[in-house]
Amino acid sequence: MHLRERLMDYSLGNHLRLYWRLFRLRERTGNRLLADVLTFVLNRMAHKRGGYIGRGADIADIPSLPHGLHGIYISRYASIGRGCRIYQNVTIGEVNGRAPQIGDNCLIGANAVLVGDIRIGSGARIGAGAAVSFDVPPNATVFVTPAACIASVSLYPSVKKTIPVSRTFVTARCQP
Repeated sequence: MHLRERLMDYSLGNHLRLYWRLFRLRERTGNRLLADVLTFVLNRMAHKRGGYIGRGADIADIPSLPHGLHGIYISRYASIGRGCRIYQNVTIGEVNGRAPQIGDNCLIGANAVLVGDIRIGSGARIGAGAAVSFDVPPNATVFVTPAACIASVSLYPSVKKTIPVSRTFVTARCQP
């Protein structure tokens, strides 16, 4: 990591270099007591930043976390390949002890949810807010459909004058 990247990491308040060093040390240690102590320390460090990475998570390389561990949950059964970029508030969860296996060089957008026994192919891109519970082929893109207006209902139907938008319950801005 270059000096500029280190300064940016420090200025953002993420300081994840120590976290990943301890994470790799826990993987290498043969001493169960030391592994338990490191798990406790890592959980506290992740919790302080609002995230969680399970003890058995298989992470091939340090993933790029542009927003740090803020809101990131990675199951202990998950597997993440090299060069992945994971944005904030991402959940990589398990169902019945089975979690996603993510290939190399994947991008996972903010607020995405990946659950179950699924495989995300190398180079895949998961859009912000997507809920994925199916296999994604390599180099594919998964995204959420655009917002649609369901209804526009006034909170004050007896009032005959125009009501400002701030007092109108609208699921999305739309034309009548």
